[in-house]
Amino acid sequence: YMPCHVCVCVCVLMVVCQIRYSIPEEMKKGSLIGNVAQDLGLDLKRLRSGRAKILTGESPQYADLKTDKGILVVNERMDREQLCGDVTPCSFSFDIILENPIELHRVIIEIVDINDHSPVFKSERIALEISESAAVGSRFDLENAEDPDVEANGLQDYILTPNENFVLKQQDNIDKPLDREMNPHLSLKLIAVDGGSPQRSGTVNIYVTVLDANDNAPVFNQSVYRATVIENAPFGTYITTVNASDADAGSYGLVTYYFSNLKGTLAGVFNIDNLTGKISVTSQIDFEKDRKYELRVGAKDQGGLNEASKVIIEVIDVNDNAPVINVMSFSTPISEDAPAGMTIAVINVKDSDSDQNGQITCSIDSKLQFKIQSLLPNYYNLLSDVVFDRETTSEYNITITATDSGSPPLSSATTLRLVISDVNDNAPIFTKKTYSAHVVENNEPGISIFTVSARDADWNQNAGVSYLLEDTQVSGSPASTHVSINSETGVLYAARSFDYEQIKALQLVVKAQDGGSPPLSSNVSVRILIQDQNDNAPQVLYPVQTGGSLVAEMVPRSADVGYLVTKVVAVDVDSGQNAWLSYKLQKATDRALFEVGLQNGEIRTIRQVTDKDAVKQRLTVIVEDNGQPSRSATVIVNVAVADSFPEVLSEFTDFTHDKEYNDNLTFYLVLALAVVSFLFITCLVVIISVKIYRWRQSRILYHSSLPVIPYYPPRYSDTLGTGTLQHVYNYEVCRTTDSRKSDCKVGNAGSQNVLIMDPSSTGTMQRIQSEKSILDEPDSPLEVSSIRCCCA
Repeated sequence: YMPCHVCVCVCVLMVVCQIRYSIPEEMKKGSLIGNVAQDLGLDLKRLRSGRAKILTGESPQYADLKTDKGILVVNERMDREQLCGDVTPCSFSFDIILENPIELHRVIIEIVDINDHSPVFKSERIALEISESAAVGSRFDLENAEDPDVEANGLQDYILTPNENFVLKQQDNIDKPLDREMNPHLSLKLIAVDGGSPQRSGTVNIYVTVLDANDNAPVFNQSVYRATVIENAPFGTYITTVNASDADAGSYGLVTYYFSNLKGTLAGVFNIDNLTGKISVTSQIDFEKDRKYELRVGAKDQGGLNEASKVIIEVIDVNDNAPVINVMSFSTPISEDAPAGMTIAVINVKDSDSDQNGQITCSIDSKLQFKIQSLLPNYYNLLSDVVFDRETTSEYNITITATDSGSPPLSSATTLRLVISDVNDNAPIFTKKTYSAHVVENNEPGISIFTVSARDADWNQNAGVSYLLEDTQVSGSPASTHVSINSETGVLYAARSFDYEQIKALQLVVKAQDGGSPPLSSNVSVRILIQDQNDNAPQVLYPVQTGGSLVAEMVPRSADVGYLVTKVVAVDVDSGQNAWLSYKLQKATDRALFEVGLQNGEIRTIRQVTDKDAVKQRLTVIVEDNGQPSRSATVIVNVAVADSFPEVLSEFTDFTHDKEYNDNLTFYLVLALAVVSFLFITCLVVIISVKIYRWRQSRILYHSSLPVIPYYPPRYSDTLGTGTLQHVYNYEVCRTTDSRKSDCKVGNAGSQNVLIMDPSSTGTMQRIQSEKSILDEPDSPLEVSSIRCCCA
């Protein structure tokens, strides 16, 4: 038997073809049904690349698709009688689906009946009791034979063995009157034959018992009874009542009712009261299995006469079946850059109910970014409605709800978990717009400074962040010579030891790059501030400590309390509190005469100078910064207490010796012995020399137009404005030609008398230094006080 087929193609959003095959039932497993690839116009490569498969839903898979050959073969034995019963034609369908792109093809297979069943009588024998008075032509109901085959293979005819009393017609009747006395029992054979080839038959024996006369059979008041029953009606539900009457009296007129010739599926579904003829429900009624029942009801009197009638019961559908959802195809995961309108899934929805109870509406949550549309009857497409963003939503739980139109409506739902795969569409983002950190100078190379951090909203490899330094210049050299960075953790390390006095800040650019393809990156500015340490001691700018000329500050004996002797000027190249300087008087020839300003370093008298005070005064001033620990510097200030320069001339050489005294006490002792021995001899010579010197000194001052030499410390500039020297203090002296006493006029808060003497020189004074060169420099950062010189 060669299968036949018909192919119909319909395009509805995707390629849809429908092919039909006709095959006989009971074919062996593996038997060929048809060449699907040829009939659908598909090549074998398309079947394999599209991962063609059969979708049968909940039904058994009777056919199998061989994608390597493109043919359909029998997968399971098909029994037409089991699949369809009496329904003709008998067929079942399934779908073949291909992916990339999605194609759906409907296959309908019609199962052709073969004559594989013989007619069968339910009973092995039929017993009839017939009154001898039965009239010629009386009818008697016989049991029917059953043949599951249909059409020509089904039951076609009955044959009764030849006899002289009965002939077989549509309803059996008497051909010749019965005579109980001559023949009380009759034996017949009833043969049922079908129309198959070869023909099959079934036989039942009929035994007839002839009774006494009962010449009236029951008669139904209707030849056909019609009734309805609702699906799922409870047991005992009344359906209808049949009624037959018998004209005979007594026991011959008593009628009883019964079902005759009930097929297997009807047995036990209904019950009839044999006395009243009421028919009721005794089993579950399912509209989806049987929509209509045809019953044969018999009425029999006590005399053995009977009559038959037909009862047709139609079943009314109830919405008792919820829709069934089957997912035909589902694509997950899906890339986040998938275009809007892409098909995510194909689903099939079925409802076994009929009419409105079977009309289905599919829906999803309106808040989701999806929509659903009908593809074919009972088929739906799930489409994306917008562009996805995995960083906003990484997965969706899509609940598809199918609802019928029954009253009340029934619904069912299925949830699809759609995963969104990542695309590298986000660059790393630093946790701060800019970074700032501090590191103390004189650090050890390799120490950790701080950490930069960036986050990438992507996933997996696309979110892996690595760090690197951009090629920037710091103080004329690459940034990598100053710092390094861990590419994985973002930790910045010092590549060298920093010196605040050379570099006060580093400006870097750090780049964060992800691991995507192509990679994305972002930059951030990093500022590293070098913190100062107290690694520099104060530097004394004034007075200058020299090994040659000896500098002495001159204080007149008429100086009042608070007289400004001089100012110790010091600076510290550190910054902040490390450069805050304080001044203390460590040693002094007379501690009760002088004091040092703690903050400004000004040396002032703290009492009235008297004639008893020694001419030479030696002060040791210590300058300390405010660092932890603090650093200091020491300066020696020589002060001459005198009213005129000649007065202190004899003491000049002693200033030098005073310095050596502090260094070598033994030397002073030896020198003292020598001086005592020498004083007696030179006393007169000294007195005469002093007188001559005073006279010559007054003449020199009278002719000179310059003041006594003032000393100015070198200029000092702090580029950050954190130094301690902001002014140059200038000093001037006005002298009279005739008097030993001088009037010192202070030009500003820092002016003073300065005496510079060279002990190795025979002269009494050196030249007076001028500060004009300092004042004329326009770029000097110091504020210089004016210089005034007057001589009277």
